[in-house]
Amino acid sequence: MAKRKRLTPARPDYLEDNRPAPGLNPMFPAETPRTAPPVAQVAGATAAQAALEELSGELRAARAEGRLVQDLPLDAIEETYLVRDRMAADDVDMEALKESLKARGQQTPIEVVELTEGQYGLISGWRRMTALRALVQETGEPRFETVRAFLRQPQSASDAYVAMVEENEIRVGLSYYERARIVARAAEQGVYPDEAAALRGLFASASRAKRSKIGSFIAIYHALDDHLQFPSAIPERLGLSIAKVLKDDPKAVSALIKTLGKVGAETSDAESSALTQAVNSSSSERGNSSLSESDTSPKETIGNIQLKPNRNGTQIILSGRGMSEAFLADLRAWLQSRDS
Repeated sequence: MAKRKRLTPARPDYLEDNRPAPGLNPMFPAETPRTAPPVAQVAGATAAQAALEELSGELRAARAEGRLVQDLPLDAIEETYLVRDRMAADDVDMEALKESLKARGQQTPIEVVELTEGQYGLISGWRRMTALRALVQETGEPRFETVRAFLRQPQSASDAYVAMVEENEIRVGLSYYERARIVARAAEQGVYPDEAAALRGLFASASRAKRSKIGSFIAIYHALDDHLQFPSAIPERLGLSIAKVLKDDPKAVSALIKTLGKVGAETSDAESSALTQAVNSSSSERGNSSLSESDTSPKETIGNIQLKPNRNGTQIILSGRGMSEAFLADLRAWLQSRDS
């Protein structure tokens, strides 16, 4: 009988492919690696790819929605992208912020919008940016050369301004002058059609009384912004008094400017004191002016007594030789009889 010829070589790995599952036979310990079937390998690769794509999608969505914190170079951020509402930073507060950044690093990200590839505009976080720049100059440490930021995508310029104002109102409340200034500047930049719309848009959550006070300070911004050294330090009551003077007497602007020019205030207290004196002086002049107007009113003479009513008829001045204690006593008695 003819001898059969072997067509395929023997499989030396037969036992390896058909060995029991790891851990069931002492000859094949559990830690011995096994080769997964091709179908399982394909399924595993497919699952890994799907997970990677899902993760990439989540990262893209987080970045687009402003939920992803990024480390950006300080030099890549344009601080003048918006007109800043914060006019100056208090020295004490700034030093405290710098010490916090040294000790704990930046805890709260700033907000930016992407302008071009690798360039960003600052929405909120001006104080943190200022502190980091100061620390770079003071220490030269590389860790202060980057800033953590949320990438926002505001739908309009007004949304960006609202985000800036709200962030500053929450963290360190703006002064009334700073609020009024950003309202006026936002209208000037064309972000809002007029100042009334800017006031409603930027401070929509404020009470009507607060918006009214901000509106009063807008008049101060227009009249005195170029002449004030410490405008954000003007107290609320003084600011409202200045606004009333400007409303009642438009000519008072030149007097206030002249006063500020004479003083040349080097401190906020000195400037506020000068403004207070100017307001009081203007109020006195208006009072004297109203009295002088009454002097031009028609006079009436009855016997030895002259009657001079003011223009509104709310005040009468009695004078003349007929004025005596007896006359005044009779006048009081007559007035009392009319009230009874």
